Amino acid sequence: MDANGIEPRETVPASRKLGRKDAAALAKAASRVIAAKGKKRGEWKTAGKAPAAVIDAMVGSTGNLRAPCLRTGKTVVVGFNEDVYAEVLL
Repeated sequence: MDANGIEPRETVPASRKLGRKDAAALAKAASRVIAAKGKKRGEWKTAGKAPAAVIDAMVGSTGNLRAPCLRTGKTVVVGFNEDVYAEVLL
């Protein structure tokens, strides 16, 4: 994000654990959720709902929200994939 001059409005430290309830709140507030894991990518249109499949993709094996997590407009991106970030941020 630094390379493109993008500055986050809010950052949450890793010491603050965000769980399934937090993931559900993010999904409900979004119209689109993208979960990236390496080259794999899942995308859902949530429209005010938080289906279990979306929440499962957003949380890791520890039950915490996966990192990094980015919200831009009505889109939430969980996990990292360079192509997804380029699509969403540029």
